[in-house]
Amino acid sequence: MDDLLTEFLTETNESLAELDVAVVRLERSPDDQQTLSQIFRLVHTIKGTCGFLGLERLERVAHAAESVLGRVRDGSLAVTPDIVSLVLAALDRVKAILGGLATSGAEPAGNDDALIAALTRAAEGEASEAAADGPPTEAPGEEAVDPGAALTPSAQTIRVAVDVLEDLMTMASELVLVRNQLLQLGRAQDNAAFAVPLQRLSLITSELQEGVMKTRMQPIGNAWNKLPRLVRDLSHELNKKIELTMLGADTELDRQVLELIKDPLTHMVRNSADHGLESPADRNAAGKPETGRISLNAFHEGGYIIIQVSDDGRGLSAERIGTAAVARGLTTDAELATMTEAQIQSFIFRAGFSTASAVTAVSGRGVGMDVVKTNVERIGGAIDLKSVAGSGTTFTIKIPLTLAIVSALVLEAGGERFAIPQVNVIELVQASRGGAGNHGVIERVNETPVLRLRDRLLPLVSLRELLRLDAGVEDAGTPIIIVIQVGAGMLGIIVDRVFDTEEIVVKPVAPILRHVTMFSGNTILGDGSVIMILDPNGIARASGIATGAAERPPAAARADAMRSGQRTAMLLFRAGGEQLMAVPLSLVSRIEEIERTAIESSGGALVTQYRGRLMPLAGLAEGLAPDKPRQVALVFAEQSRSVGLMVDEIVDVIEDRLDIELSGDRPGLLGAAIIGGRATDVIDTGYWLTRASQDWFRGDASGHGGGRILAVEDSAFFRQLLVPTLAAAGYSVTATSGPTEALRLREAGEMFEAIVSDIEMPDMDGLQFVRAVRADGPWAALPIIALSSRATSADIEATRAAGFTAHVAKFDREALIASLRHSLAEKLAQ
Repeated sequence: MDDLLTEFLTETNESLAELDVAVVRLERSPDDQQTLSQIFRLVHTIKGTCGFLGLERLERVAHAAESVLGRVRDGSLAVTPDIVSLVLAALDRVKAILGGLATSGAEPAGNDDALIAALTRAAEGEASEAAADGPPTEAPGEEAVDPGAALTPSAQTIRVAVDVLEDLMTMASELVLVRNQLLQLGRAQDNAAFAVPLQRLSLITSELQEGVMKTRMQPIGNAWNKLPRLVRDLSHELNKKIELTMLGADTELDRQVLELIKDPLTHMVRNSADHGLESPADRNAAGKPETGRISLNAFHEGGYIIIQVSDDGRGLSAERIGTAAVARGLTTDAELATMTEAQIQSFIFRAGFSTASAVTAVSGRGVGMDVVKTNVERIGGAIDLKSVAGSGTTFTIKIPLTLAIVSALVLEAGGERFAIPQVNVIELVQASRGGAGNHGVIERVNETPVLRLRDRLLPLVSLRELLRLDAGVEDAGTPIIIVIQVGAGMLGIIVDRVFDTEEIVVKPVAPILRHVTMFSGNTILGDGSVIMILDPNGIARASGIATGAAERPPAAARADAMRSGQRTAMLLFRAGGEQLMAVPLSLVSRIEEIERTAIESSGGALVTQYRGRLMPLAGLAEGLAPDKPRQVALVFAEQSRSVGLMVDEIVDVIEDRLDIELSGDRPGLLGAAIIGGRATDVIDTGYWLTRASQDWFRGDASGHGGGRILAVEDSAFFRQLLVPTLAAAGYSVTATSGPTEALRLREAGEMFEAIVSDIEMPDMDGLQFVRAVRADGPWAALPIIALSSRATSADIEATRAAGFTAHVAKFDREALIASLRHSLAEKLAQ
């Protein structure tokens, strides 16, 4: 292929990229003469060059398109969707012919008669009768263009092959490495004669590096050029009215990053159009404008490019996503009940996940957002989403400006040095390894090391242990924790030492190490050492620490049964005095600080607006603290219901055995226990929930009993309530998440004095469970008490007919304890 043809292909492809955007813009603004002139001029140029090069097929298609545009320009043809579709079809045909031309060096075979005939008919439809006998021909004056077209910056630009720029970048990178080595030598040796020239060399190297980096930078708008055409085609295909808004198109980023981000952006815009935006009829019914809006926004922030893709559509349905996640085995109903709405929505990033009811040409195959997330993380970025039902969804992508030279923090673990990109590091924390209950101390919750960092528990991972570097290496003493951003969450990496920040040149990982996802590359330090660059996202995945609900291990990977008396994470707090109080941490969905002005009164009770709904509030102390602008509340959530328990302050989180020793008759307390070496009141969560929401469940008294009890309850929330309640009454409790796990305990030979079972459960309902127990085996004669939110006479009759001993409304604590005592007494009397 000769140079002239190569130049033609390059310039024509650039013109076609401009044309896609301009034609869609003309459809929105038919009176925009400047855009119309631009389109005509570009098509005319393509046609003229084709004739010069002898590309007859391309010339015929371009000429037919130019004829239509000429009639539009002289006002004899109106801009309609049909006319725009025809012009776009002609441009697509030109692209296809160019593709064959680039491959073989000659125009590919093909028949364009139908397309040219359609374009000719369109041109003649509104033309004068004088021109009706055939396609228009050029008048001599049409060669001239407006004076502004000649004022192009061609003399100020030069086309350079990408390979040349890549070689230049590589050389600049090597120069940076040499500069780093010289600087390190200069710091080690006191030689004043070299100090000034070395500083000058460092400055020039930095400026050269910056200049070379600029040659790689391109506006992100280059990745957006195809999106207006894409949205226009989707609006016709989906019968929706869609408006695309693009802000920050001149924001620049590295060419390599730009190429890698094109496909994820395209997929997200398609998702917004198909899944996000409603049909015009649905939008009218919801009180929205018929035209849906998709917005793209790009801007710089702290060494990153932030790209936001948002729509004003229906938002993500947590209910539909949750149902689909359970159906695909990604979670269980019990786990789902403990997740926040944002955690449930994050399931859309799992491979193969889709809520689409049918596969279409646009979407529904379950391939998409997981690939987007993988591609973004591959370049050191992160993706987050926020969605409000009925209002729309916003995806936020955070990616580095460049992948070539980055500022990194050099650290040491197990005697080996590593680098981690500075933009991922939030802060450094010095910690210790003992004295549970103190701040800055590494503790363990469910075998996971955590650090109490201000108002949150930070999950930790030891780099030594993760990379298996601890063998034969002495403890470095006080550990240092590097707090990093991973997706929407944070993670702490325990290291031995931290050195200095250094500008490093990123080299690709060797093929033999590509399977080790904890590394994103390697680099050469100033002393000539080769070290690995850590990938924060890969570390989070390798350690199994969740930064979102969708990463949680499946239920089968965790303990099969919860037992009373085992070590439990307890949240310690104060309310209405100095006495410590506690509640199982697993019961608490969130800890919120609510503005005093956001607390309102409804029907004599306190409420606040929480996630689009009214949340009732209960107070352990009388009234609100008058001197505090914010009220701390423990949020308890079960499916769509939430209740806030107002407290004075959060004191600690401690893992200890929950052995209630003093079980008094004080309303709202299960009793007292020794937690973390201190006498602590354990609150009766059920009592306070009924104080705030009477229909949550009933009952607030206590009772006493004895013996081993098996509790079968699929809801993790009610399971966590049931165990301490029965334990406070003197029972030893084992709780399972369903009948299947319970029957496994029977097969394992475990025995109980009585069974308490929910009725409505997903894998096997309570009636089927009790029939299986009564059929045979060592549990056949045990008292079995039914728990149900339904308590009609028909429900009670059905449970007794199935084999239940008694039926108790869920959660009537007084009736449950009384029923257990009565059933066990009858069993002893037999």
